Amino acid sequence: MKSIQVFDPALCCSSGVCGVDADQALITFAADLEWAAQNGARIDRYNLGQQPLAFAGNATVKSFLDRSGPDALPLILLDGEIAMAGRYPSRAELTHWLGTAAPAEAEAEVSGCCSGGRCAG
Repeated sequence: MKSIQVFDPALCCSSGVCGVDADQALITFAADLEWAAQNGARIDRYNLGQQPLAFAGNATVKSFLDRSGPDALPLILLDGEIAMAGRYPSRAELTHWLGTAAPAEAEAEVSGCCSGGRCAG
């Protein structure tokens, strides 16, 4: 089982998906993390504003913050090693990290009259 640890900047809540003006990138990432968990990943997520000791207690994260500062967050660790910093990974990147099958492509668009664009009549 792969372990993904997300070290978020200070957010209003644990996922940042709260309030009326939630950032679409955070909404998408929350859904992608749920997908990763359903595909066997162990997910741990930490918010700098709510869980600062998790940042201070992890040598890799502390070193990163000492070097780059909190403006470089989010920091993503894969099995304890830095996988990404400064942005959230896409579902395709999570898929690659987990070694799972590629996410299903969006279903083919369906025309207004029938599937596949072939109408009878």
